[in-house]
Amino acid sequence: MIISVQNISKSFDDNTILDNISFNLEDNDKAALIGINGAGKTTLLNIIMGNLEADSGLVSLSKDTSVGYLSQESTVDSDNDILSELMLAKKDLIDMEDRLRKMEEEMAHLSGSELSSHMDSYDKLSNVFQNAGGLTYKSEINGIINGLGFIGEDKNKPINQLSGGQKTRVALSRLLIQKPDLIILDEPTNHLDLNAIAFLENFLTNYKGAVLVVSHDRYFLDKVVNKVIEIENTHGMMFRGNYSDYAVKKEALRNERLNAYYKQQAVIEHQEKVIKKLQQFNREKSIKRAESRKKALDKIKRIEKPVELNDAMNLALSPEVTSGNDVLSIKDMSKSYGDNKLFEDISFDITRGETVALIGANGTGKTTLLKIINGLLKPDSGDYTLGTNVKIGYYDQEHHVLHDDKTLFDELQDEHPDMNNTEVRNTLAAFLFTGDDVYKKIGNLSGGEKGRVSLAKLMLSKGNFLILDEPTNHLDITSKEILEDALNAYEGTVLYVSHDRYFINRTAGRIIELEEKGITEYLGDYDYYVEKKAGMTGSNISEGQPAQGKGIIKDDNTDMTSSSGALDYKAQKELNAKRRKNESDLKNCEERITYLESENKKLEEKMSDPLIATSSVKLQEITSAINSNNAELEELYERWEELESILNT
Repeated sequence: MIISVQNISKSFDDNTILDNISFNLEDNDKAALIGINGAGKTTLLNIIMGNLEADSGLVSLSKDTSVGYLSQESTVDSDNDILSELMLAKKDLIDMEDRLRKMEEEMAHLSGSELSSHMDSYDKLSNVFQNAGGLTYKSEINGIINGLGFIGEDKNKPINQLSGGQKTRVALSRLLIQKPDLIILDEPTNHLDLNAIAFLENFLTNYKGAVLVVSHDRYFLDKVVNKVIEIENTHGMMFRGNYSDYAVKKEALRNERLNAYYKQQAVIEHQEKVIKKLQQFNREKSIKRAESRKKALDKIKRIEKPVELNDAMNLALSPEVTSGNDVLSIKDMSKSYGDNKLFEDISFDITRGETVALIGANGTGKTTLLKIINGLLKPDSGDYTLGTNVKIGYYDQEHHVLHDDKTLFDELQDEHPDMNNTEVRNTLAAFLFTGDDVYKKIGNLSGGEKGRVSLAKLMLSKGNFLILDEPTNHLDITSKEILEDALNAYEGTVLYVSHDRYFINRTAGRIIELEEKGITEYLGDYDYYVEKKAGMTGSNISEGQPAQGKGIIKDDNTDMTSSSGALDYKAQKELNAKRRKNESDLKNCEERITYLESENKKLEEKMSDPLIATSSVKLQEITSAINSNNAELEELYERWEELESILNT
């Protein structure tokens, strides 16, 4: 075991975030930590790293365990270039290598016993150097740099000239080069393109140490992890397998708990009815049995109904008008920034009803192309044409369509003045903004919150051509699935940029890969693209695919012979007939009990009649009738309980 997390709890201002979270990781485990935004994932990572103190619980690492941590804010600040900075991660090997070179120079000036002793020291240091990876560390560093997207002259760029996302990639590169016993990553794919993500997947899958990763990238999790630790409603639960396995098991577990809850509720309701019925019989034996049943009922450990989290957006996309069949036509379009050529002479068409994913490496101009179609930028050459009645709905990954100085309420109402206060509030509530949340300033929102506001505006646009730039960024898995379902139900046309391969698989019917040399089109989802791309290039890109065939439940009894089917049918028919008879007997029993109890009540009233009360003969007759009825009732009560028990077991 490399790390043990036991009973970790944490609260902020009496708001419990984590409650008795426990899990263990073995030496080679690859585990995902998942949960909705705000569930406490990053809080737990900070507790594990010692950056935050838990209210209770304990984190234990095995002896001499090295840990590497990449937070969402991790960057590298240095005046060095990328390669020089990353070489420092192997400073111990560089120092050894320098010492070996110096020892080699010294050999030329030694002889005899001095040379022999020097050679012995050299051999020992050389063995240490080789065993520590001294012969391969340079190629490993270059492989990681290239794999994470620093290609060619990029590796010689000064770090202080890089963007925030590039600095995070340098931090990730340094962590992978260091090879700690336990790698902890918080959203590592946020600043990576598809090729870099595929490289990271392959690296982590084959990594000899343990990995704990927070990620909303379901495709990535399918490829990398063998455990999933879920935080839900402050509690934790561990599932074995990848994300797809977890999804199947989680749904089955929820259904199992829900069924157990409803089954217990049915039992409780039935027992309460039986108790009430026994009490109505109003005889000593029945009352005692009712009390006995009530005591047993009170001892039942009540199952809590599985909580439905209020974490689900209510997103419904519907076009106001239907566009013509030809939605978009791009002809011979090119775009450069100075000497940086993004794309050249690209042409493609999109027709009504298509959902098209635009993919490509970082820097190929995907976002630029979307901005050109939206009229925000102009191409250097070429042109585009929108079809008849095309109305664009635009989702910008940088949320430039939002105004930081406005409140959420004003952001929607200013753009849709026909909406009254209730309609604006209801729309914001559908995207999880309730109460005073609607008066928050846009500029004070998190990335995920801004994403939800942008989706709300997209829904209200009622566009028939949705253009989306990285719509799943900052969304948790639940919100991603809701967006996927909304797009799949949408009757308009969609063009989007995304590096979320799971999202592409669920929504895209066509993929356009954008490269400097032009475009390549694939008529299918991401898995189809991977298959065709691998066939075209002979590359091993298919390693980025999730494992197939997991989470499938097979019924081994489906191949049933006709004779066994006939026997089952006959047996079931007999059971149904027997049940119908018991139900009929129970009904007749209850009717007879009601009749006799009514008769006894009438007879008891007669005994109060002065004419009868003074006649011993008549009193004897009535008493005899009541006793006879009571004898039959005694048998009926017994029979009623027997039938009731049979029908409810």
